[in-house]
Amino acid sequence: LIALAMPVSLSARVGVSSGARVGVCRVGGARVLGNVRTSAAASSAASSSLDLAGVSGGRVYNFSAGPACIYEDVLTTASSEMMNWENSGTSVMEMSHRGKEFMGIHAKAIADLRELLSIPDNYQVLFLQGGASLQFASIPLNLASAEDTADYVTTGSWGAKAIGEGKKFLKNANEAASTKSSGFTSIPATSEWSLSDDAKYVHICANETIQGVEFKTDVVPANGAPLIADMSSNFVSKPIDVSKYGIIYAGAQKNVGPAGLTVVIVRDDLIGNARADCPTMQNYAIMAENDSMYNTPPCYSIYMAGLVFDKLNKMGGLEAVEKVNIEKCAHIYDAIAGSDGFFNCPVDMTCRSAMNIPITIVNEDADKRAELEKAFIAEAGDLGMVALKGHRSVGGMRASIYNAMPIEGAEALAAFMKEFKAKHA
Repeated sequence: LIALAMPVSLSARVGVSSGARVGVCRVGGARVLGNVRTSAAASSAASSSLDLAGVSGGRVYNFSAGPACIYEDVLTTASSEMMNWENSGTSVMEMSHRGKEFMGIHAKAIADLRELLSIPDNYQVLFLQGGASLQFASIPLNLASAEDTADYVTTGSWGAKAIGEGKKFLKNANEAASTKSSGFTSIPATSEWSLSDDAKYVHICANETIQGVEFKTDVVPANGAPLIADMSSNFVSKPIDVSKYGIIYAGAQKNVGPAGLTVVIVRDDLIGNARADCPTMQNYAIMAENDSMYNTPPCYSIYMAGLVFDKLNKMGGLEAVEKVNIEKCAHIYDAIAGSDGFFNCPVDMTCRSAMNIPITIVNEDADKRAELEKAFIAEAGDLGMVALKGHRSVGGMRASIYNAMPIEGAEALAAFMKEFKAKHA
C-alpha cells in the first residue's frame, strides 16, 4: 500500500498524551504590536483561560501555508550577519555570486543538504528559480519528447496543475490515478494505478498543501519509470530514500526558508536529454554544468536555506526532525478526534499530512458553519495564532505546521480548539 495506517490517536504513537502540556501552552503575543495588545486581542485574552505569556519579540504563531515561519535562531543569525557577513564587510545580499565568499556559502548549503538527505553521488543538487510550478514544464522538457507519454497520479490541487502543464508538452499526459471524485481526501493504492508501459516518468505530489494529503512511504512505480516527486510542502520533514526517485523538487518557502529558491535533486541519467527547444534556464544539463549559476542565482534564499540545512543536521538529522513533527501534528489531530464531532478533518486516516491539516466545523446549517469558522479564525488571530484560514478552494481552516513551527504553537492551537468547542458547541 502507498500509505502506512495512521492510528486514531497519533499521540499514542509518540508516547505523548494529547493534553500533556495544555496547562502551560503559550499562545503567541495576542497580536502584540510593540508589546501593546489591540483592544480586540485584550478582550479575547480576558475571556480566555489560555496562558497568554506570548512568544519572543511580540511574534505570533504563524500557521501560513507558505511563505511560512522560519526557525527563530536562524532568523537571529541572519539578522546578526545582515550588515557584515563573517567580517567580509558586506551583506550576503551584496556579494558577487562568483566571489569566494558566496561560492563558499553555496557549496556548504549543497554539502549540508547532501548530508541531511543522504543524497547518492549519482544525483545532482540544483538551486534554481521559478518555483515548483516552473518544474511542471521543465520536467517534460528535460525528460520527454513532444510525442512521448508520461504518467501522473493526481491526489490534489498541485498534482492537477502538474498534469495540466504536462498536457501542453506531451502527446499523452496520462492520468494514471485520481481522487478528484472523492474530493482529494485519499491516496489510491499503487495496484490501482493505470500506468503506461512506455511512460518516460511517473509524477506524484508527495504532500498536497491544500488538501492535506501525504504519501507516507516511498513508492516504486510498477512500470519501472522514474518517479518524479513534488515535495514542496514536506521537503526535509522526514527521512526519505532518495535513490527511489528520479527527480525530487521543492519550493523553499515552506520548510527551507524564504521564497525565491527551488531545490531540484536529479539523477545523473536524467540529465542531458532536454529537447532542442528547451529554454536555457530550464535545461538541467546547462544548470548542472554551471553549478546552478548560469545567471545570478537567488543568493540570499540559498544562504538562508543553508542556515536551515545546517540547523537540521545539528538537531540530529531528519529522524529527529520527524519525531518532533509527529508530536506536533498529534496535538492537533487528537484535538479533532476528541471534539465529539465538533471539528473534522476530511482526509483519510491513512494519509493525513504531518505538515498541512485541514480543519472544518461540523454543522448542518451552512450559514452557521461559516459563521463559526469565521469566528474561530478571528478569535485565534486575537490570541496570536495567525494564517489559519483554509485555502479559498476548500474553505474551513488549515493549520500548516512545518518544521519551524514550535511544539508550543501546536499545543496552543489544540488548547484553543478545546476551549472554542466548549464555548460554541
